[in-house]
Amino acid sequence: MTSRLRFVIRRLLLTIPVLLVMSIIVFLIIRLVPGDPVRTMLGFRATAENVEQVRHELGLDRPIVTQYFDFLGGLLRGDLGTDIVSHASLADLLAQRLPVTFELTGLAMLIAVLVGVPLGVRAATGGRWIKRATEGFVVLGVSIPDFWLGIMLVLVFASTLVLLPPSGYVPFEVAPLDNLRYMALPVLTLAVGEAAYILRTTRSAVESVMTRPFVGFLRAKGVSESRIVFGHALRNAAPSIVTVIGIQVGVLLGGAIIIETLFALPGVGRLVVTAINQRNYPTVQVGVLAIAAIFILVSLVTDLVVGWLDPRVSDGAAT
Repeated sequence: MTSRLRFVIRRLLLTIPVLLVMSIIVFLIIRLVPGDPVRTMLGFRATAENVEQVRHELGLDRPIVTQYFDFLGGLLRGDLGTDIVSHASLADLLAQRLPVTFELTGLAMLIAVLVGVPLGVRAATGGRWIKRATEGFVVLGVSIPDFWLGIMLVLVFASTLVLLPPSGYVPFEVAPLDNLRYMALPVLTLAVGEAAYILRTTRSAVESVMTRPFVGFLRAKGVSESRIVFGHALRNAAPSIVTVIGIQVGVLLGGAIIIETLFALPGVGRLVVTAINQRNYPTVQVGVLAIAAIFILVSLVTDLVVGWLDPRVSDGAAT
């Protein structure tokens, strides 16, 4: 068995206990949220008898350990449970909401990479003016909160210029152009900060590689600067860049909760916020667990890609 294969198997096996621990954490944290979901659901009909009856129907009167194993067993069977407010299947709700969240985070990360990586390379190899310009962009992108930037973009492009809609959503398969118009502002809101992080990482990684002895050797051989940068320096800096991209996917998933609420996008983030306000235990825990599981799986893919790009990583992990 090769070291790379051992590395892949080890990472896959480590993902299982991580997902299990995450399910326990999410399950317990949701129980610490103040408020009674049954009384919230019943409203003015929340008499003592009705509350007790609904608690029994939902299984909330059973020991917490029993509740967790019932929850875990349902996950393993593919039964995510039922929304206690709308009585809709949580599997169906996730199937409806996940594509919106995936589109939002995917487009935002795509733009961030297309902007951050080239600018980072240019900042590492360019003159003083480009370094200062990119440093200013990094400072602004890292410092400005997403919700504030989103509000400013709405005021400029939706309210003042009336070029883009301020909120709403249309599925891509229904109306592609309208979908992109609705997604433009929320995607841009998330992409700015991520592009700044990726730019900073790319610049540092490429600058570090450009100081290595082999770069001087390539220059002495007469290799063109563009080939040195894109054919050698960027390739050697790729593991650091890919690692940051994987980490920032988790940041995007967290930011999507705020942005989906701000722009009225029907994604998982907005579903979780609504469920929190309703004290809707099953929906909150399934929504949060879905976001956490996606991030864990993205981290797994990131580690595998980094191990493929840099064999030293897989060799060291496998020993």
